Amino acid sequence: MNPAALSVYRSIAEIPAGFGPTVLSIGNFDGVHLGHRAILSNVVAEARAIGAKAVALIFDPHPEQFLRPGQAPRLLTPIDERIRLLADTGLDAVMVLPFDADLAGLSAREFVSGILVKGLSVRGLHEGENFRFGRRAEAGIAELKSFGAENGFAVHIHEPVRVRGLAGGLEVSSSAIRERLAAGDLTRARWMLGRPFTVLSTQARGRGIGTRLLVPTVNLAAYQGQLPAFGVYVTRMNIAGHSFEAVTNIGNRPTFGEASFAVESYILNFEPIDMDEQTPIEQEFLFRLRGEIEWPSPEALKAQIMKDVARAKRYFRLLGGS
Repeated sequence: MNPAALSVYRSIAEIPAGFGPTVLSIGNFDGVHLGHRAILSNVVAEARAIGAKAVALIFDPHPEQFLRPGQAPRLLTPIDERIRLLADTGLDAVMVLPFDADLAGLSAREFVSGILVKGLSVRGLHEGENFRFGRRAEAGIAELKSFGAENGFAVHIHEPVRVRGLAGGLEVSSSAIRERLAAGDLTRARWMLGRPFTVLSTQARGRGIGTRLLVPTVNLAAYQGQLPAFGVYVTRMNIAGHSFEAVTNIGNRPTFGEASFAVESYILNFEPIDMDEQTPIEQEFLFRLRGEIEWPSPEALKAQIMKDVARAKRYFRLLGGS
């Protein structure tokens, strides 16, 4: 689906008259991983079968960021990227509800009657087994089915999606993907996402680059989302219509004295390009080369970097330059 064709509403009041009926799924959809896509494919299929609109209802900020900011997870995808990924699932619309004190204070019944029934004219609802809703997560699947029977909408509960792995496979979830990334396990994270893990950012400020990138090194700006574990990775950077192969270090650069965190990439197939500190950078993490190491000298580090570059070039050769 063309993302431009996706309708995005940021309050119930924005929904046009006669928009419904709808078939929808409610969640954060962080990462828009294979589990999310499986549920949303059922949303779209049912909507098409009954002549309804297929809708995802998401929250901004993530409820944990509002309710428990000190414990909130680092997100896999910022809200704009989440909407772009949701557009690719065939949905007709995304409802982005601001998660604030008013929304958090709604009872389960108030949420269903005011938002799902009155606001969205729901006819079908698709959720995972652990879905909870309402003030202090007071209600679960049993209550949802009861509300559905009372208000005339069907409730469909879906088992978790599993991908390859031992003992029945890996259960796909946003939290499981975060755990794999925090361990530097790009392979399993990619299995669950269905695509390479990607960071969207800009270049760090204050490097004197101006309006041209004239050196083969790019530092990402401070990033609040989830990153892979400290270490060195083979990556692909998409900048201003150019696709660059790169070696990327995430860490504190311990060899050079005082620790200084950075996500620093050395571009292998470099060419100067026009860009500034607002130019979007899309960075795909493809393969982990090694963990971060404190080297005895800058010379030892330089020798290792040459080895990292050689391995990265070999990776891209084997990939066929795709």
